[in-house]
Formats: sequence, structure tokens, C-alpha cells
Amino acid sequence: MPERGKPTRKTGAGRTGATGILSNPGWSDYDSLQASLARRLANGLQANVAYTWSRAFGICCDTLSDNPPQVQALDYFSLNEALLPQDRPHNFQASFVAELPFGRGKPWLNDGGIGGALLGGWQVNGLVSLYSGAPFTITSSGTSLDLPGSTQFADQVKDKVDILGGIGPGQPWFDTSAFRAVTERRFGTAGVNSMRGPGFANFDLSVFREFGLGGGRAVQFRMEAFNVTNTPHFANPQNSVNASNFGIISATANSGREGIDERLFRLGLRFSF
Repeated sequence: MPERGKPTRKTGAGRTGATGILSNPGWSDYDSLQASLARRLANGLQANVAYTWSRAFGICCDTLSDNPPQVQALDYFSLNEALLPQDRPHNFQASFVAELPFGRGKPWLNDGGIGGALLGGWQVNGLVSLYSGAPFTITSSGTSLDLPGSTQFADQVKDKVDILGGIGPGQPWFDTSAFRAVTERRFGTAGVNSMRGPGFANFDLSVFREFGLGGGRAVQFRMEAFNVTNTPHFANPQNSVNASNFGIISATANSGREGIDERLFRLGLRFSF
């Protein structure tokens, strides 16, 4: 087997059709260090903090047995050993529940006046999420590779790829001069998922209060704000070295979770009896 990322033998057998492997031919490992700290509800405050440092590694990228590995040639199958798409080295989560310190039994405005009546009984909830971006592969045109069904990687020509952090037209996320196209019948040296996109930061907030109506009946008012800071969450940059916008981030990520991609407010009333 050639050294991963630096194949030495030529490829290509003159095939004109692709041979896909769809049956989960490999393996995956997940290793992590997980730590958490919790404060039980006391004096109107409850908080939870959790941090995970992890690594997801294996045969990329057939994690659901519905996508073939990126390299189909069995002699070069070890090139598929890489970080998996779900790899997030750092994941920080913090949540809190806080009762506002106003009204009966609280430090302030506890004299039964109108101020305590208006401000008392409210509860604030928050959730902060910070985690690493997703890995991605720098690709090149596979014309010279002559291996249908396999992904061609670009050549990495610099030992270190500087992350410039640019967003938008003309501002690349990384140093694009660190890569070049491959025009020979061989795999490029960049390898699978050797780069990582922008990280994510998100803050959700909600406030609610329950009003007793007597007789076991109550109305709860709730206001929720998803991504309350309206922080953009960017997708990975263009990863093809042959593209005119190579290295450029031109889209936001679609996480599939309501409210994490844009600020969203939601109001609600719940009547219980």
C-alpha cells in the first residue's frame, strides 16, 4: 500500500464505467474526552456546562452505507482513512435557567407593590453552543485520473495551509496558493478531509411567566428567540481547485434546525386547567 496522501503508483485501467461500493466496506472510530459541570436550582439559578474534545476517524465517507468511499480502487483504498464529516474536535454547550429577582420572596420589589407584580415570576432560559467547523476535501479535476467513481484530490504544495478567515467574494477562507491541480494519472497529495471550515456560535434565549387564574387554571406566556444575536453560520468554502471561486465562502450553512441559521422570534400562550 502507498503511504496515505502520497501515492507513488500510477492508476487507471482504461475503464469507462464506475464501480460503486455501497455496502459499508470499512470502519469508524470515535474517541472523546467529555466533561460537564452542573449547578442545581438554588436561589433562583440553575446552570449546566459541558465540553467535548473528540475525534471521529474512519473510512470516509460511507457512514450511512448510502455513499461510496471517495477512492474506489482497492490498491489505494487506504486513502479513504480520514476524518469523518461529523468530526467536531471542540464542542462547548452551556445552558441556564434564572428566575428574575423581583416580587414576593425575592431580593427586590418584594413589598407587594405594582413593580413586583409586573416583574415578579418571570423566568429566563438560555442556551449557548460553540463548536468546530466541518472538515472538507480539496479536490481537482479527475479527467487525468482515469478512474470513474473515485474523487481526485488536489496537490498540497505547502507544508502548512494558512487560514485567512475571509468571507465573501475576493476573500478566501484559506491560502489557495497552497494547492494546485493534478494533471497526471495519480491521486493528489491533499487527501480526504484535510481542511476544516468555519466554526459555529449560537445563542438561544427564552422568557416566560405563568399567571394563576384560580381553580387550578393558569395561563403561561412564553417568548423564544432562536439565534438571538443573529450570528451568521457559514458553509464550507468552494473546495475545487479548478473553480474560479476556489476557497471562497459564498453561502450560509443549513443546519436543519429551526432558528440556528437566522434570528427567529416565537410567541406562545398555553392555557392549563
